[in-house]
Amino acid sequence: MSLQFCVYGLNTGIISVGDDMLPVLIEAAGAIGGFEEGDVLVIAETAVATAEGNIARLDGIIPSDEAHRLAAAYQMDPRLVEVVLEESDDIIGGIPGFLLCMKNGTLLPNAGIDGSNAPPGTVVKLPRDPDFSAERIRKGVERECGVRIGVIIADSRTHAMRLGCSGVAIGCSGLDAVEDERGRFDLYGRQLEVTKSAVADNIASACELVMGEADECVPAAVVRGLGLTLSGVRGVESIAASECLFMGVALNANPSLFDGKRKPEFH
Repeated sequence: MSLQFCVYGLNTGIISVGDDMLPVLIEAAGAIGGFEEGDVLVIAETAVATAEGNIARLDGIIPSDEAHRLAAAYQMDPRLVEVVLEESDDIIGGIPGFLLCMKNGTLLPNAGIDGSNAPPGTVVKLPRDPDFSAERIRKGVERECGVRIGVIIADSRTHAMRLGCSGVAIGCSGLDAVEDERGRFDLYGRQLEVTKSAVADNIASACELVMGEADECVPAAVVRGLGLTLSGVRGVESIAASECLFMGVALNANPSLFDGKRKPEFH
């Protein structure tokens, strides 16, 4: 049986610091008849972080010596580099304009800090606890609207050796972020041994097509008709660098790559 589902963008207008996103999202969902049982709501991390006030004003940042060194090496604003340092667990390296960082078990550029769709003179950090943000919004929708939904906080990321960005879930509540396919069989009867489906990431990518990255004012989307089993589970799982195919190779070449210390000299 083929799966048919729809993705609806939610136009909320500009989200400002201190906004309560719950009534904003509920009002925006009115354009599609409101939330329905089984919907999955996907929200851009920039909107969530802005509403929660997790932004930094660049004119108040005093760059450290380390920030100045990295800014010179990678052609960046030293103030932005200072914010990146504060938000990162490790600096792995970089290219002009970007530092490659480890943050909360995830490898990402500039520690997820975004200057696009940020109030003038500011940059937006990642939400402090995306899983908690997703759970709070999910429970609010279920309380106010009387339907069970799943909620994903999504970011757009690049991937190794590929041009362009796609969606990735950084927070999740109400559905399993990853579905274990092990034990199933392929078309030729071979049993799957390692396959796990990144359900939340795939949903986030689908929503990127309607949410956009520019001035659309569509920081959220609803996916309807997936037929997922919803539950109270929350959380997006990461794996250790040593278990990652890409980073495992780097670790074999440089065993001290992740020793808890920043390594700005690594290129």
